[in-house]
Amino acid sequence: MNILVTGAGGQLGYELKKIATESNNTYKFHFTTRQTLDITNIDALKVYCSTYDINIIINTAAYTAVDRAETNVEQCNLINYEGVKNLVLICQSFGLHLIHISTDYVFDGRQVIPYKETDICNPLGVYGSSKYKAEKFIIANLNALHFYIIRTSWLYSTHGSNFVKTMLHLANERDTISVVHDQIGCPTYAYDLAQAIFYIIHTDKFTHNGGIYHFSNEGFCSWYEFAKEIFRISNKKINVLPISSAQYPTLAQRPSYTVFDKSKFKHTFAYNIRIWQEALQKMLEIL
Repeated sequence: MNILVTGAGGQLGYELKKIATESNNTYKFHFTTRQTLDITNIDALKVYCSTYDINIIINTAAYTAVDRAETNVEQCNLINYEGVKNLVLICQSFGLHLIHISTDYVFDGRQVIPYKETDICNPLGVYGSSKYKAEKFIIANLNALHFYIIRTSWLYSTHGSNFVKTMLHLANERDTISVVHDQIGCPTYAYDLAQAIFYIIHTDKFTHNGGIYHFSNEGFCSWYEFAKEIFRISNKKINVLPISSAQYPTLAQRPSYTVFDKSKFKHTFAYNIRIWQEALQKMLEIL
């Protein structure tokens, strides 16, 4: 079994590569970055998948600069939509399975109970819209048994740039910081998501249970609560002030509530997910 992982230079790609290196599995993984395989180049994809006899594509490549996307619409759509269209066409041509990583930003955040996979999508900005368009194209053009769309949220890792590392950096520079308290979601340790992906591709349920799934660590919090826990675990002495989204305007509008209902993933694969505080502690220990 040959598995192509696109976007391997990012947080999730890094964790997938780490697990693949450390574990004893019978699959052959091919990790590529934009420099080694550009998903917006369909001819390059054809040559690569044919040359290495790829069976599964795990697409972690994405344009994730949410605010810059508002003024860089073309580039965002090129990667998040056109690139995914290319992957779908490749999967059609070669009969491959696709695991595509999507986002909580496909929702508008107006709900007050955890979002299920069947809830109506209504993205608020360019980034969320590009990811939702990609989801719709996958669903319309691939057999349900041949794709997984895994929506995740608030991703962080020891690798790359993320909220956790930004908070730690700020704690070394300031005595006080202000963090938004009225956006509620689910932090996700990229290592835990990578572990879950490894689990499902190695189970005999993989070829029979395609579709959309929600995955994050268990529990939920505000960005303010997330920051407080980061500083508590890492023993950083800093004053954290809660502020509203209105007090911290951004180019892109953020959904105010994107807590996931993960019962479909947990029940389908009999999979236990650890709580976000425990996952965060593990990440900070490694960092």
